[in-house]
Amino acid sequence: MSHGAGLVRTTCSSGSALGPGAGAAQPSASPLEGLLDPTYPRTQAALLKVAQMVTLLIAFICVRSSPWTKNYSAYSYFEVVTICDLIMILAFYLVHLFRFYRVLTCISWPLSELLHYLIGTLLLLIASIVAASKSYNQSGLVAGAIFGFMATFLCMASIWLSYKISCVTQSTDAAI
Repeated sequence: MSHGAGLVRTTCSSGSALGPGAGAAQPSASPLEGLLDPTYPRTQAALLKVAQMVTLLIAFICVRSSPWTKNYSAYSYFEVVTICDLIMILAFYLVHLFRFYRVLTCISWPLSELLHYLIGTLLLLIASIVAASKSYNQSGLVAGAIFGFMATFLCMASIWLSYKISCVTQSTDAAI
């Protein structure tokens, strides 16, 4: 019994509905066409990511530039959490901006973003609570904790947005 070679598609095709050979006579497009998504920076998710990155950077700078008298480990933990969260948010921003989700189809990007925000928000909330309780009324440390709480709130908004995208749309698609 012979099974012929088949074509397995893992992503949606942007070609025509006529089939894979329908556009063979058309002139070839440049390889960089469609690499950058020009509309993404104006979306709600992108603006939320930029706001998160700015508040995390301000929180990091406030804590880093303040003199630490006690609890070195509390503030170093705050710094590590804010920078790691900032780097991950920047990575997801670049994934959406340069449409890497089309190339790396083996990763569920909405689910990975949701998991990142769940874990990162919890760690950021803990770090902000610890930084606020150990600030000893030093203005830079208090400001860093406040910006940490603001970033936590923005990350919670992203959790809601990611959950809405990854779970709610799947449940409505299943009903159709």
